[in-house]
Amino acid sequence: MISLKNPEQIRKMREAGAILYEVLQELRGQIKPGVTTAALDVFAEQLIRKHHAIPSFLHYQGYPATICASVDDAVVHGIPSHKQVLQEGQIISIDCGVQLDGWQADSAFTMGVGEISPEAAKLIEVTEQCFFDGVKQAVAGNRLGDIGHAVQQVAESHGYGVIRDLTGHGIGRNLHEDPAVFNFGEPGHGMRLRKGMTIAVEPMIAAGTWRVTQDKDGWCFRTADHSLCAHYEHTIAINEDGLPELLTYPGFTWKEDA
Repeated sequence: MISLKNPEQIRKMREAGAILYEVLQELRGQIKPGVTTAALDVFAEQLIRKHHAIPSFLHYQGYPATICASVDDAVVHGIPSHKQVLQEGQIISIDCGVQLDGWQADSAFTMGVGEISPEAAKLIEVTEQCFFDGVKQAVAGNRLGDIGHAVQQVAESHGYGVIRDLTGHGIGRNLHEDPAVFNFGEPGHGMRLRKGMTIAVEPMIAAGTWRVTQDKDGWCFRTADHSLCAHYEHTIAINEDGLPELLTYPGFTWKEDA
């Protein structure tokens, strides 16, 4: 069932999103060679609780950490570890959620560890482009397939694979709500978008195959061919007119930044 949010509820999600944005910006500064993913996790949890908010991921369906830290061929849900020490040239996706006063926000980014190859940098750049081109379709009256199609068109035009087994999602009081938001699809197909819908759009784009495998820990997904994968996500609110609001990107305006 789709839950439409009123302006006051969206305001609360915006507040959660502002905290999450600050946490992720601070985390960017912590990512460097020699740092463990477990240290990043501790840093994120402490910062979230400093804001009197709750880490959404911690203990969610049994997940043991505040962030997902997915390195190189890991697509999503990489569990932070004291044994995983970041190395120069790797790429890492950080996915995190914040709950504030019962309302959720979810966002992710991918960046390089120190100096990275031009190929890795391009993958990250194109993944972000996939997000923004997809979200431009998140207009009341359009359909979910319009978002997925736009993401797919950008990724495949660069020869990349669009992960198909993992999706974006609705979000609100719960971290995961209806509908599923696919990163591929046909324009004009799928659920019609309506004012008050709040969804997390999150392209996961691989340098090689779109197929994935899952680690024995039951959480981390990897590209089946072990190619690099990037991930980018924001929580958005569908407006009655015009392009959506990025609730986890304070100050963003389409005119200036898109």
